[in-house]
Amino acid sequence: MRRRLFTRLAAVCVLLAAAACGSSDGGGTSDAGTSSGGTTTVEVGLIPIVDVAPLYLGQEKGFFEKQGLKLRFTTAQGGAAIVPGVASGQFQFGFSNVTSLMIAQSNSVPIKAVANAIASTGVEGEDFSAITVGKDSPIRSPKDLEGKRVAINTLKNINETSVRASVRKAGGDPDKVEFVELAFDQMPAALDSGQIDAAQVVEPALATVKSQGGRVIASPLVDVAPDLTVALYFTSTRYAQQNPEVVEKFRKATAESLAYADAHPDEARQIVTTYTKIPAAVLEKVTLPKWPAEPNRASIEALMKLGEDDGLFKSAPDLDKLLP
Repeated sequence: MRRRLFTRLAAVCVLLAAAACGSSDGGGTSDAGTSSGGTTTVEVGLIPIVDVAPLYLGQEKGFFEKQGLKLRFTTAQGGAAIVPGVASGQFQFGFSNVTSLMIAQSNSVPIKAVANAIASTGVEGEDFSAITVGKDSPIRSPKDLEGKRVAINTLKNINETSVRASVRKAGGDPDKVEFVELAFDQMPAALDSGQIDAAQVVEPALATVKSQGGRVIASPLVDVAPDLTVALYFTSTRYAQQNPEVVEKFRKATAESLAYADAHPDEARQIVTTYTKIPAAVLEKVTLPKWPAEPNRASIEALMKLGEDDGLFKSAPDLDKLLP
């Protein structure tokens, strides 16, 4: 059933991309206007998680304004939903995990990464992503997830692949895990009520789970590769070809925003309160991701290999064409 769902989603993504390429006002031209002051407004598709704090912070600090850009944000549950939005021209830019981008490219969706987004901390037990269980759960290891219901935000994507990697590493069979799709912000309550046995969560949901007494049993992104590049900002290839100056301005402002967030973690935490409902007491305990300037290609290649093993790609992704 999951395989059929993935196939249908991929087909929808390809159809959206085809529609964008065949339309005079699709992904090739921005719906955003340019004001009399010369500021270009662009739509950006994001997930409301800690990862995207640098863009909100950069907007607040004027880094995008300095480049003549104004960002309008639209939130989605995962990168798999943002990809077709960018391909169809709904968004000029988007945030997505690397696996979603590789899946899209393998299905001939015309996208191009333009800037780095986030990386794992690389520290087991101290990452912004974790496999968690309830406070009274008997589960102690990813191997114990066999036969259990494990929540991930999007099926057949980076979080399923990374959880499967953790299960294999612990000596278990990932094919025996029952994955269920659930939004990150719904996972803490579902875990606390026993509706699911475990959840692969990211911040700020991870801090919420911990505040409820939940336990971390693995750091799946760390299990994939050291210093894993987890997500990138991207656009459609057509928009990049027709608007190279806007793309370059976005890249520069994003790079400045990443560097600032990395150097000012307290401000990064604070900005999260403007687009999530996380309580201040929980926010103080949030583990921030890394926001490096450049993606780690070796880690992306490791993630691609796992995706190939899990049958995620229609054809092998071309990283030379995909990565910035």
